[in-house]
Amino acid sequence: MAEKFPSAGGTTVHFAHIAYRMEERYALRRPRVNFYQTWSPEETMDRIDEADVFVVSGFWDNALLERASKLKYIQSIGAGYDQFPLDELRSRDIRLASASGVNQNAVAEHAMSLMLGLNRHIHTGRDNQNNHTWRGMIGDLSKREDELIGKTLLIVGMGAIGSRLARFAKAFDMRVLATKRDPSTAVGPADEVVTPDRLGELVPQADFLALTCPLTPETTNIVDAGVFKAMKQSAYLINVARGGCVDEPELVAALESGEIAGAGIDHFWEDPLGADSPFWDMKNVIITPHTGGETRLYEERVIDILDDNLGRLWNGETQLRNQIV
Repeated sequence: MAEKFPSAGGTTVHFAHIAYRMEERYALRRPRVNFYQTWSPEETMDRIDEADVFVVSGFWDNALLERASKLKYIQSIGAGYDQFPLDELRSRDIRLASASGVNQNAVAEHAMSLMLGLNRHIHTGRDNQNNHTWRGMIGDLSKREDELIGKTLLIVGMGAIGSRLARFAKAFDMRVLATKRDPSTAVGPADEVVTPDRLGELVPQADFLALTCPLTPETTNIVDAGVFKAMKQSAYLINVARGGCVDEPELVAALESGEIAGAGIDHFWEDPLGADSPFWDMKNVIITPHTGGETRLYEERVIDILDDNLGRLWNGETQLRNQIV
């Protein structure tokens, strides 16, 4: 960096988020730095000029850079960083680090809960509870609750989240298949890991198809009409990745026609989901409002990365944890 990073006592950290209690949780660590939190885009814009360090995700606006005269390091609160202008940050000598890995356990747990919920019909049980309906016993085996033991889970994206999900699935005695760009680097307990171009070979075997991959040009609409056609009619789609990984109109068609049994979806093309979306009224869908990564530990894990990187910067180190720029 062209300008020396300030000492601990001279560093000011600006947290910006609509809901996460970053300032509150950071204060419990008794940090040596100055810090504050803003709760709206307007307040964030007003106070960005005070910050040496900016901890932010959804409130990011490129216009902030024109006022951020002191800014030297941005810590993304989320794993994604596509909202940041990387070239401009480089030109201004501003470091950027992601929060990659911060929610790997939470998202994997969320995917597992969606699988269990669909398989055990927890969503229809809740619907019946709301309607004061006591459902009778089911004679049709194809409509009865099921067990995960012996079922096949296909994970698209065997990174940190996918690897964690694989371990959970193995605890339920499931068979695990997965895709990864470099299968030799897979660390989860999968029975078979192949490159993404071989996804079509594995889809017909899957009882659950779980997306844990990042959204990239290669993964955009990776689950399309061809994938739905190849899936078992009894199979479920679990999406704890980005909505853009799935061809949504084709998913609607597959759910409405019974081409697949159902879906658990944490993110859609439109976030929040529009009031007129057909997904709302589908009885074979469990919707969660992009909360797969949110737990009571989220703030702590982001701050762990922040503290690590601040220590590196104060020591004059050149490489940050999860460094992007």
